[in-house]
Amino acid sequence: MIGYVTVGTSDLERAARFYDPLAAELDVGRMMEFDSFIAWGDADGAPGIAATMPFDGKPASVGNGTMVALEAKDRAQVQRLYDIALANGGSDEGAPGPRGEPDDNGLVFYAAYFRDPDGNKLNAFLMDKVA
Repeated sequence: MIGYVTVGTSDLERAARFYDPLAAELDVGRMMEFDSFIAWGDADGAPGIAATMPFDGKPASVGNGTMVALEAKDRAQVQRLYDIALANGGSDEGAPGPRGEPDDNGLVFYAAYFRDPDGNKLNAFLMDKVA
């Protein structure tokens, strides 16, 4: 149902330096690019993410309660995405680890939380067997 998610930025070049390495870790690249907008993903694949300068010309702002979740393939990739985010101007919102209790199938929500340089909240996650 979701085609892509867009976050606002006040500095597109800075956003590109943050999102390019995250996209590379997820094996995707830029799929669309304009002067005020970059989208990362695979046009024939899963939903992507985009960063844009607001159309109305006002400063970008963060949605309170809004978060973009990036699905990882394993715990090691959750850690890599978290490390990449922090190394590229992001800030910590919760180190990698299990959240909550395992479900009836023995799966636990495993995630790391971080913000991009504009303050947009993201996480890297997977549902994984309890270690």
